[in-house]
Amino acid sequence: MCGRARCTLRPEDVPRACHRHGFPAHFLHLECYRPSYNVAPGSYMPVLRRDNDGVSVHCMKWGLVPGFTRKTEKPDFFKMFNARSESVSEKASFRRLLPKNRCLVAVDGFYEWKKEGSKKQPYYIHFKDERPLVFAALYDSWQNSGGETLYTFTILTTASSSALDCLHDRMPVILGDKDSVDTWLDDPSTSKLQPLLAPYEKSDLVWYPVTSAIGKLSFDGPECIQQIPLKASQNSLISKFFSAKQPKTEERDKGTRSTDATIPAGPKEEPILEGYEGVVVSDSNDETKELDEEKDKLNEAQNLCFQKVVKAEPFIGDSSAIASHPESVKNEVEEGTYGEGESVETGGLEFTGKSSGKSGTKRAYELFSAQEKPWKQSMRLQDVDKSCGKHRRKQGKGKSNIKKSRETQSTLHFFFDEK
Repeated sequence: MCGRARCTLRPEDVPRACHRHGFPAHFLHLECYRPSYNVAPGSYMPVLRRDNDGVSVHCMKWGLVPGFTRKTEKPDFFKMFNARSESVSEKASFRRLLPKNRCLVAVDGFYEWKKEGSKKQPYYIHFKDERPLVFAALYDSWQNSGGETLYTFTILTTASSSALDCLHDRMPVILGDKDSVDTWLDDPSTSKLQPLLAPYEKSDLVWYPVTSAIGKLSFDGPECIQQIPLKASQNSLISKFFSAKQPKTEERDKGTRSTDATIPAGPKEEPILEGYEGVVVSDSNDETKELDEEKDKLNEAQNLCFQKVVKAEPFIGDSSAIASHPESVKNEVEEGTYGEGESVETGGLEFTGKSSGKSGTKRAYELFSAQEKPWKQSMRLQDVDKSCGKHRRKQGKGKSNIKKSRETQSTLHFFFDEK
């Protein structure tokens, strides 16, 4: 499809571009023409057509509006700005125009969009020697409800050439020589037109990528035809940049291997920093061992000073101390409210015993305390014996009672697991 073009030609240059410079030419409605680098359907362009006395350069709107269109209907110039040459003799909109309404459109070049993934990249297509391109076209006139006559045209398209097929599957019908121009413009027989509608296969047609801003109708100027680099070429430059770094990496590896070769072999090979042959990197396992030893020393010092409570383990002996406990649990144990084989758990502390059916019965307790040094445990047991002996003297008895006073019980304590 041909939907954008560059037309900066002067009106007097159009007959020469169409090989009609020796014939008299009439110029009509040139006040509507505005040269542009970005011409779209709906814009005015100079069109060369046959006239009674010769040819006329008539300024028409691009985008065919058939003459049978209703006068009250709003024209849509984008609906038929192109016509497929394969079916132009079959459709009513174009078939009636072939005998007498053939014309030529001269442009500097045209634009085509190539699909690249999800995006489309525009290309500017023109002749290598910068001569104008001449397209085969059809024109018609339409009168609106106000009585104004509007001349419009459509450009014929055909299958793309073998070279241009990489951009798009369609291209405009290009009349590249004087014979083809004369046949299209003057020959009354439509049977000779079919050979002219073939793709243009000559090698003088060239193209290059341009900015995607060409898609905006308001974008105009020489920037429209300025060539731009493609992203693929940018990626290739990046790949070349990294590939250029590879030889340096190989040379550095060679230098490292040569340095390693100068070091005498030993029982154990240590990694050597590049450029510092005398510096040996220490093994990570040795550092781990040193850290473990420091942790062990720290834990041992904390245990000796009793600054950190370790995990509680059961401690049972003949001289086990009776520890104090929460008041509510203590009363329940002393009153014998729990049956045989039952246990009371409170904050990591477990009491077990056998009930004799009497209040204030004796119970055997299992005491869970923290691990301590032997000398510390012996001092604790001596304190318990002194406390028990003190109560014996007060009671006047030679044996200790299981049921202790609150004062005695408050002097004992449990070590709970803070972890």
